[in-house]
Amino acid sequence: VVWRFLLLLLSVTLPESLLFVSTLDGSLHAVSKQTGDIKWTLREDPIIQVPVYLTEPGFLPDPNDGSLYVLGGKHQEGLMKLPFTIPELVQAAPCRSSDGILYTGKKQDVWFVVDPETGEKQTSLTTSTSDSICPNSPLLYIGRTEYVVTMFDTKTQELRWNATYNDYSAPPYDEKQDYKMAHLVSSGDGLVVTVDRESGDVLWSQNYGSPVIGVYLYSGDSLRHAPHLSLAMETLRFLTFSSAGNQADAHSTLKWSYQFVKEQATAQTQLVPTLYVGKLDSHLYASTSLVHHGVSLVPRGLTLARIDGPLTAEVTVRERGECEITPSTDVRYPPGSINSQKNHWLLIGKPYLANLPQDAFGYKNSTESITGGESLLLLHLKDELHLVFLSLFFFYFSEENSEEVHVGKICFSPSEVLGHGSAGTFVFRGKFDDRLVAVKRILPECFEVAEREVQLLRESDTHPNVIRYFCTERDHLFTYIAIELCTATLQQVGATLSPITLLEQTMCGLSHLHSLNIVHRDLKPRNILLSGPSALGRVRALISDFGLCKKIPDGRSSFSLRSGIPGTEGWIAPEVLRDNPENKPTAAVDVFSAGCVFYYVISRGQHPFGDALRRQVNILSGEYSLSHFMEDLHDDVIAQDLIEQMISAEVESRPSTACVLKHPFFWSPEKQLLFFQDVSDRIEKEPADSPIVVRLETAGRLVVRTNWRMHISVPLQTDLRRFRTYKGNSVRDLLRAMRNKKHHYHELPPEVQETLGELPEGFVGYFTSRFPRLLMHTHAALQICAHERLFHPYYLPPNAK
Repeated sequence: VVWRFLLLLLSVTLPESLLFVSTLDGSLHAVSKQTGDIKWTLREDPIIQVPVYLTEPGFLPDPNDGSLYVLGGKHQEGLMKLPFTIPELVQAAPCRSSDGILYTGKKQDVWFVVDPETGEKQTSLTTSTSDSICPNSPLLYIGRTEYVVTMFDTKTQELRWNATYNDYSAPPYDEKQDYKMAHLVSSGDGLVVTVDRESGDVLWSQNYGSPVIGVYLYSGDSLRHAPHLSLAMETLRFLTFSSAGNQADAHSTLKWSYQFVKEQATAQTQLVPTLYVGKLDSHLYASTSLVHHGVSLVPRGLTLARIDGPLTAEVTVRERGECEITPSTDVRYPPGSINSQKNHWLLIGKPYLANLPQDAFGYKNSTESITGGESLLLLHLKDELHLVFLSLFFFYFSEENSEEVHVGKICFSPSEVLGHGSAGTFVFRGKFDDRLVAVKRILPECFEVAEREVQLLRESDTHPNVIRYFCTERDHLFTYIAIELCTATLQQVGATLSPITLLEQTMCGLSHLHSLNIVHRDLKPRNILLSGPSALGRVRALISDFGLCKKIPDGRSSFSLRSGIPGTEGWIAPEVLRDNPENKPTAAVDVFSAGCVFYYVISRGQHPFGDALRRQVNILSGEYSLSHFMEDLHDDVIAQDLIEQMISAEVESRPSTACVLKHPFFWSPEKQLLFFQDVSDRIEKEPADSPIVVRLETAGRLVVRTNWRMHISVPLQTDLRRFRTYKGNSVRDLLRAMRNKKHHYHELPPEVQETLGELPEGFVGYFTSRFPRLLMHTHAALQICAHERLFHPYYLPPNAK
């Protein structure tokens, strides 16, 4: 027993044996100290989240500490570091700057309680939630703070900028404990090289797929910052592999001093601080980074200096609730830099290099292609030249440029941004052969994706509920796709149109894709667009964004996940995320996402699996809430029945798109009344013990609310007694009464007609409002008759897909 207990202890992953690596995309990886291998990953919102639009000036947040840089602007030139960080702004808010900017801020703390062995989140603790915690094993307590800052310009009466910055709660590691390892991280990608501080040996290297923001140890029951250095991507590879004969034996032959790197100099290499400007989704960010001369292609005789700014010390509190912020335009340089007032460098990272002409900044071949398709550019900002450089920067990169771009038959204005997508994709308002269109601009590295998207659009756009494709053009920078111009996304308008019509059209478009063996794989409100009104004033729902679509070959029904997990977090079906090598998702992933969209529309913006923080976890565990629906409302009962089928965790339980379109959710009052009539006609002569009648009457008391005759109006009760006896506890008799009164509606006394309302809407509403479960109960019971011709309008044939 003792040996078994010791072996069990050895098999458990202790927090002290792990490092925790935080990356820009919001992941927190628990990795082995010995190898860097990922044990598990906690996925949260990205470290920095910035809105899609660009305003003046352009703010560049630093994900490492929330610092802010300004690149260009109306009242200042060059690059400036603001005298405050996002957390400090939130702390000082509400406050007002001297140039009329109002700042508001919000701070939200959360504790993630995590199983150190699996990374499974046990619960989240905030000011509003305090779920009980199962104490069956040691737990990790990981604190994270979200800072939200908003800037409002009182002069223009417009929202100037807003951002969300997330930071893990972790005090510095106690240097007295003599930490034995040094972690060197790449500013351009997720590479981490870990070395022995004393010997300089490379212990391990791993790439975590997104730039590393923090490295943490678990000490004293909490995370603590471990020291790390950020280097330019080529510099890190140069230091790691230049001393070795080849990359394969670098770990065994490389010897270099970490202390020398920290002090920015070795016998062979001088390292200098720069500011790396990268891109996450559609926005820029900035972070300090060390670089060596060999990468930067610096002309001989020039010295590098980091673009920096004033220290954070220029926020003064004037009175309660009001602060005066006076940004400084001074740029401070590192002590001891030679000619620091004349030499100024800015390191710009992917994807912007692909957008630049070779001689855009006066240096021919001023960019270098490096491993992994990344690129680096070091811009020299002399006092007399930096205005020209920054003007060129904005000419090529700023969406504020208003000059029309003409490429073949397509033209557009970069200032008219309609939206953006992943991997640097932007959508502009433009023209194709004098027709107003949306122009989708795609980066060079996504050419293959663009070609696949165009191919699938051409194949599927004949349907009125799929976005229409017009043409493709290319230049030396981008691929441009002209598609149908729409007025808004479903996310922007919510349910201002008829929800049923909107969702039916969406499902028609999706059903068309599935009939062509095309799986969309990224269905969400933002990818469902609304067309402009037609000549008759009609608006159509259109499925758009085919970037993640997959064509399933004939003879197959599933797609592989070899190329990664497709979709947007919070809208991804659970089977896509399950760690199972046999896992082969099907078109049912779109039905799941569509079910979430249905609830989003009907509930006016809610999600069945909760808020964004816990949504994907809830999807995996199958925990949903349709709290918007009421059990005593006919429409809600029908909608809940459909959505619960669509978001089922069991793939086999989800209906196909064709089956969804047959659901009573989409039936008009006229069709509902015809169905009730056809059912009553069909079972009129059936004996009481026939399978159909037995199914109809099973659990019928709940449907008729014990006795349906007690829940109808007095004039109708009186009229029913005049002709025949109806059993108040029978569903069949309730349907018979409805059928008879419908057939003899015009012969009914005026007071009975008045109480029933007009045919068909008022009449159906009279009964379904009193018996909200009647339609779905009857529809389920008569499923066994789906093969009969009479019921083909109401059910998908049993063998149909």
